Formats: sequence, C-alpha cells, structure tokens
Amino acid sequence: MTATRPVRALGVDACKKGWVGISSDARGYFGATITELVAAAELDGALAVVGVDMPIGLPINTVRQSDALARGLIGKRASSVFTTPVRAAISAATHAEATAISVSATGKGLSQQAFALSRKILEVDVWAREAAQAVIEVHPELSFATMQGGPLRHAKSTWSGAENRRRLLREAGIVIPDDLGLAGAMAGVDDVLDAAAAAWTAQRYAVGDAVSHPPVPEEFGDGHLAAIWA
Repeated sequence: MTATRPVRALGVDACKKGWVGISSDARGYFGATITELVAAAELDGALAVVGVDMPIGLPINTVRQSDALARGLIGKRASSVFTTPVRAAISAATHAEATAISVSATGKGLSQQAFALSRKILEVDVWAREAAQAVIEVHPELSFATMQGGPLRHAKSTWSGAENRRRLLREAGIVIPDDLGLAGAMAGVDDVLDAAAAAWTAQRYAVGDAVSHPPVPEEFGDGHLAAIWA
C-alpha cells in the first residue's frame, strides 16, 4: 500500500521587505512579492492551501462582518484587526483621499495602517485570482486565540506574548526552527510568528477543521469570498 503524503499548507504574512512564509512542515520562506514567496515554497513540495494575513474580498459600500466578528473573539487584541478598506479607497493617492472615500461609502474613516497596506492588499487581490492553490484569509490573533481556547493576554511584541505564541505553535505541531535561512534574516519575530499561525489555520482548512467567520462568507462582486478562517 502506498503511504499517503501529508497535506502541505503555507502561512503568509507581509513584512517590511516583502513577504514571509512558514509552511505546515515548519520551513521558512521569503519573497519580494507573494508570487515569488509561494513559488519558493512550492519547490519543497506542492501546497494545497495558502493562508494569508491580509484582507481578501474588498467591500464596496459597507464594512465586513468578518472584521467585526474577529474583533469580538480576540479580546484585548481587538485593535490588531483594522477595518478593511472599501475597494475605491485602496487606489486613492493619499490617506486623506482614501479617508474621504471611506467616509462617503461607509460613514467610517480609514486608519493609517490600513492605507499603508494598500499596495499589498491589491497585490494579494490580484495574485489570489490566479493562484493554483486554495487561498484563504486568516488573522493570526484569531488563530492563536483558537489554539488557546480564548484571547491571549499579552501582545506579541512582548517577551511573554512571543513565548506564549511559540508554545501554542509547538503544542499544535509547528516547531519553528532556530535557523529559517533567508526568512529569518529578512522578517521580524512577530512576522514569523504570524506566518506560522496562518500555516496552522491553512492546514486546518486543508483537512476540513477550520471555521469560517462569518459562517457563510460574504460576496462583494469581486470574485472573492470574504471570511476570516481559524
């Protein structure tokens, strides 16, 4: 009888110099673009699912249910979930212009953090349409809260927070090696932890264990299903 090979998944997080990825078999990858990153990971084995810490499915004139639901599930870490920009705001030239578009469409402004990620949001938006793998949106704090069975007390920027997250990953079967090669040299500690959490959720999705927030993903007419998985 031929042994069944484990399903392989990749978790992806944006970092200052590009994109970092951690696979479900705990290997690290880096790419200047998300396309380069996934291609590098595929050299070590086919990927069934890619989980990305970036909004997928951009609203037109409303706020997404997934963002609000995720905030409600992660307690003190709720501020880490920014409101996904409406599609028109993503292409604005300035934060002021994007905010004006957002207020007109939804009655709510747009954070500097969300606007600063506009280029990478659009990069994922385009890449996901052509990806050979299943692509899902994740939020690492929701993934970690799911691992733990409740919200985490400490921020990932603290020693206690980082060690708590490493322990949760280890107990979940993702033991991050000390040497991640280029990924370890190019990405921050928080980026690596977030990518590993995304890998955990992507693996759960691959085997049918992940949970969608909301239970029925939203559709905004852009070809994507909008939900945060954990």
